[in-house]
Amino acid sequence: MKFSVDKHDKYVTLKLKEPKFTNDNAPGLKSELYLLNAEGFKNIIVDLSHVKECNDAQDLSCLLVGDRLCKAAGGLFIVTGINDEIAPIIELSNIFQSVTFVNTLEEATDFIFMDELEKEFRGDK
Repeated sequence: MKFSVDKHDKYVTLKLKEPKFTNDNAPGLKSELYLLNAEGFKNIIVDLSHVKECNDAQDLSCLLVGDRLCKAAGGLFIVTGINDEIAPIIELSNIFQSVTFVNTLEEATDFIFMDELEKEFRGDK
């Protein structure tokens, strides 16, 4: 599975660099999410902008794992880069009811920084 990881102070971005999201690469993504969470990253952004095909909604279930891990750590799990080719399968899977989807990487980072600021103001840190 090809992907890149870009680590920052408040979040990490994992960019899948595969044209297809399949049951062959979903377990690798799931493993990477566990590793990043174990390293202490509670805010994870997954960028799927390179993905042009996903034929099985079941393959998307690894995203639910990331969402669960981040929420348990008090953070956010955000998916970005959804294109017109894979949007219908995401809609069909109902995964959007649990996982936060935004249009761009910039929106995802803004979302995380706003959440972190809100937690600071509430004294949740």
